[in-house]
Amino acid sequence: MSKSAMDLRFNRLYASSKQLKQKTKQRIPKFAYDYLIEGCMDDIGLQRNRQVMHSLHFEPAYITPSRTPHQTVNTQVSLFGHTYSAPLGIAPIGLQGLMWPNAPIILAKAAFEHNIPYILSTVSSESLERIAEVSQGHAWYQLYNPTEPSIRDDIINRLKVMQYKTLVITIDVPTFGFRPRDFHNGLAMPPKLTLKNIYQAAIKPTWSISTLKQGIPQFKNLTPYMAAGSQKQELTELMNTATMGGLDFDSLKAIRDNWPGNLIIKGIMSEHDLQQAIKLGSDGVIFSNHGARQLDFGESPLLPLIQLQKRYQDKTTIMMDSGLRSGSDIAGCLALGAQFTFLGRLFMYSVCALGNEGGQHAIAMLKAQLTQVMQQVGANNIDELTGRAYLG
Repeated sequence: MSKSAMDLRFNRLYASSKQLKQKTKQRIPKFAYDYLIEGCMDDIGLQRNRQVMHSLHFEPAYITPSRTPHQTVNTQVSLFGHTYSAPLGIAPIGLQGLMWPNAPIILAKAAFEHNIPYILSTVSSESLERIAEVSQGHAWYQLYNPTEPSIRDDIINRLKVMQYKTLVITIDVPTFGFRPRDFHNGLAMPPKLTLKNIYQAAIKPTWSISTLKQGIPQFKNLTPYMAAGSQKQELTELMNTATMGGLDFDSLKAIRDNWPGNLIIKGIMSEHDLQQAIKLGSDGVIFSNHGARQLDFGESPLLPLIQLQKRYQDKTTIMMDSGLRSGSDIAGCLALGAQFTFLGRLFMYSVCALGNEGGQHAIAMLKAQLTQVMQQVGANNIDELTGRAYLG
């Protein structure tokens, strides 16, 4: 299949995040849907992320000497020595297999075929070894600092063996987010077989049959380090004991000293943390509020990014996630100073809605949306988007 044909592989019935989200709700059990959509506490942070995106305004330039109708634009961008086809990647998402069976494989394959980065979560339902095979060594890995340094070092050694080049350390989880829906649903890994959850699964037969074929989702990256029976504990308890090790400058430096590849610090929301990440010797940072799943009264990461990017863009690579749902969002963040963007929920909506075609669909849709915005505002390449938008 040619690249141009591959890029057209999207379902016109689901050409927006909203349509994909609606289809997702129809296809997966309520406990899985709740986990996917929720933020923290009252979802105020979730709403704030979108409100900031909704305040974006573009400034097009229509009358230019070289402008032609339907001009071809170049969406490529170079990052850490690799040229990606577009300035977007798939953010790390925990429990992907709970929301849709085989989701990590579906997304990693699509990312490789479209030449964009896929970040595998520590708490994904697929192993880093399998994802390395599927992505032919192009995937990134996201690390929650484990409680035991020996576990951390072993994971890093596994990454070295599988020749991962980029490690993303998440710093914004000093405690597990307070998520009322998960408490109400008794979310655990594997899912508890309560009468309520059994009923929710039974009325979604496609999900249930696919899950039975694929197998009950597990934390495959952490399985070697878990005590017998620990897979059945509450999700909050499991996260606090398996992945919630202390994270300070010294512990980050221990990782930096042991990791020879690109090191990215994810969860930057302040100048203090940005300065510490640069001092550490990180190759890049991701401004992020964890999809508003950790702090309900937190601000959108786009705001500190705008404030800080001009002073620090020559010291590190500045990227962003949280709250993005479309090619317009991507273009706006790039115009305001981000050098690369990542999306999470949109990709899961697409996989849950469309199954094996979901990864291809989401990437093709986002590329098409981004291209349309660039053509509309008169940006021939990603660099020319700079300064073409403002918040108001």
